[in-house]
Amino acid sequence: MTLHTINKTPTESGALKDCLASLSDGDALLLIENGVYAAMPGYAELFTRLPASIQCYLLEEDASARGLKALNPDFGIIDYDGFVTLSCRYTKVLSWF
Repeated sequence: MTLHTINKTPTESGALKDCLASLSDGDALLLIENGVYAAMPGYAELFTRLPASIQCYLLEEDASARGLKALNPDFGIIDYDGFVTLSCRYTKVLSWF
């Protein structure tokens, strides 16, 4: 089980597309830094084909810093403590650039 982190918008990098194609059952996705923009409603379709076992999260502080409010409700909102908890829960953490 792997925690995948994305820190770029879908328009800044192909990392999100590549990450979504490589997710396995039981993995999790965490949007951080500019990656939180991918949780905006305009990008919701990117996540519709994910297996139910894939958990998606976004870092609250990064979304707040960017003034984002209307976000994909399928994403769990976590704080820095939640980030640490997720990092400990998964056997690997993979950062996509």
